[in-house]
Amino acid sequence: MKYVWKMLLLTLLIAICTFGVIPNGAWAEPAAQPNQIGSYEMLFHWNHLDWNFVDPRVKRQFEARQYWKQAMPAGIKVDREGRYYVSVPRWAPGIPSTMNRIIIKDGKPVLEAFPSWEWNQAGNVKVLQSVLGYEIDEQNRMWILDQGKINYAPSPEGSQKLIIWDLNSNRLIDSINIPNEIAPYRTSFLNDIVVDNKNGFAYITDSGNGWPDYPLDGGIIVYNMKTKTLRRVLDRHFSTQDFPDFRFAIDEKPVFKDKPLRIGADGIALSADRSTLYYCQVTGRNLYAIDTAMLRNFNTPQEEISRAVRAVGSKRTTTDGMHADNKGNVFYTMLEGKGIGVFTPANHRFHNFISDDRMLWVDGVAFDQKGSIIFNNNRLHEMFGGYDIDWSYPYNLIIWKAYVGPDVKSYLYAN
Repeated sequence: MKYVWKMLLLTLLIAICTFGVIPNGAWAEPAAQPNQIGSYEMLFHWNHLDWNFVDPRVKRQFEARQYWKQAMPAGIKVDREGRYYVSVPRWAPGIPSTMNRIIIKDGKPVLEAFPSWEWNQAGNVKVLQSVLGYEIDEQNRMWILDQGKINYAPSPEGSQKLIIWDLNSNRLIDSINIPNEIAPYRTSFLNDIVVDNKNGFAYITDSGNGWPDYPLDGGIIVYNMKTKTLRRVLDRHFSTQDFPDFRFAIDEKPVFKDKPLRIGADGIALSADRSTLYYCQVTGRNLYAIDTAMLRNFNTPQEEISRAVRAVGSKRTTTDGMHADNKGNVFYTMLEGKGIGVFTPANHRFHNFISDDRMLWVDGVAFDQKGSIIFNNNRLHEMFGGYDIDWSYPYNLIIWKAYVGPDVKSYLYAN
């Protein structure tokens, strides 16, 4: 019997070392030991977001008009110096700044406009208008994807762009315009981005739901760093559109209350070897993949790219954000499952990693390069879905940290 237990323990250790995550079928509960795989903790939490305002007039207006009721933390990242950033898209009026850094003021976490208040001026298309997705690469550069549109109005000319910002020197490196023919100003909804500095490309999901009352126009955008050119692929392909007549609920609450939510290509992840691009819709449960070699060649016919899409399988949950690690695994948010799941290509398995009833609409997921993932939940389905929220509850909006294993980092740090 001792031999059997030893063999079972050895199998578990091999699986953890190989994949850097709990193997399929095992469930990670909160642990007292901080470096136990699956242990998780809160880093920051709010009943609603607040800012470190420099203009008292803006602060008074923000509070009097309760703009905070639709101030939703979206993507969360941490840089090389351990500073945390959070995007707050301008899907409603009154969002003070769309790109932010978290600071502690009077013992509480508040947001501070990044890189400055001037760089977050609404209505000035040369600066940041509405940011949802962004990435911090291995060179400590931030790739900021500006949706351009505010409150779902069409994106003004020049507002859709990719900003590259050097966090080391705190300066602008480049600003790449994303024109109408690449992402239609009326329907575009630039969602998230992954970066491949080794081959010189970046990949962007366009969810295509920028006009809620219009048919979706989802797709993938490829950016060539060397030529500074863009190409749109998989435009309105079944894998970048919402699944027809799709309905889902969280805690038996339909998403949304008055009419079904429809979001196309959203979550995106790049494999550690940069050879595979993974992506998914929000209103659908499948994971899709395509070889990046085809996408990097701008001469590849669109029809050939469309035929090359692979349906990897069902995650058994709807998903918003995704992120791949340096071991080959893909971490994805579980909206219905209220937590984080993992796809391990080595054995083609989807499995749950962590879950908590407070993880309502887990949005973004990233790595701290110290063996943990960071992610946030923001109650998007309630905030924008027609439901009442108890704004006195201190855990409405949470940023979490979960230990995934020694030497586990972002795909960006793969050898």
